[in-house]
Amino acid sequence: MDAATRNYLVVTGGYWAFTVTDGAIRMLVVLYFHMLGYSPFEVAMLFLFYEFFGIVTNLVGGWLGARIGLNLTMHIGMGMQVVALLLLTVPNAWLSVPYVMAAQALSGIAKDLNKMSAKASVKTLAGDGGESKLFRWVAVLTGSKNALKGAGFFIGAALLEWISFRGALFV
Repeated sequence: MDAATRNYLVVTGGYWAFTVTDGAIRMLVVLYFHMLGYSPFEVAMLFLFYEFFGIVTNLVGGWLGARIGLNLTMHIGMGMQVVALLLLTVPNAWLSVPYVMAAQALSGIAKDLNKMSAKASVKTLAGDGGESKLFRWVAVLTGSKNALKGAGFFIGAALLEWISFRGALFV
């Protein structure tokens, strides 16, 4: 296996793993906070910063990736996701709407750093194979995103049922 293919597989594997876990976290948050008695509006508010900071990250992510490198940017995103998860493991009394919104903001930044790094890495890894080769590699990378996120939804719900919210966050 040549180096470009190996690197592509590493990047794709990281992106896929991140996508599954991101879907699981979304479902865990929705279901758990509904179980705690949060209103539908409050549950929706929990994701406001996730989406907003995802947009902001998309605006500055390319600059950041060019400045510090795609590999480091992807690792920063993965590290931020771990921090966001740990922020949700606090006692229930700390889980106010603003606190969870802040944790979700980190998660949104992490998601878009990971996504941007993965897609840009594929472009650099594809090299001189023409747009057809690049298109195929990007299609495999991102084409399965919705299926993987959906699998994450089911995994998140199952983990909540089987081992509790905090237990699922540590898995």
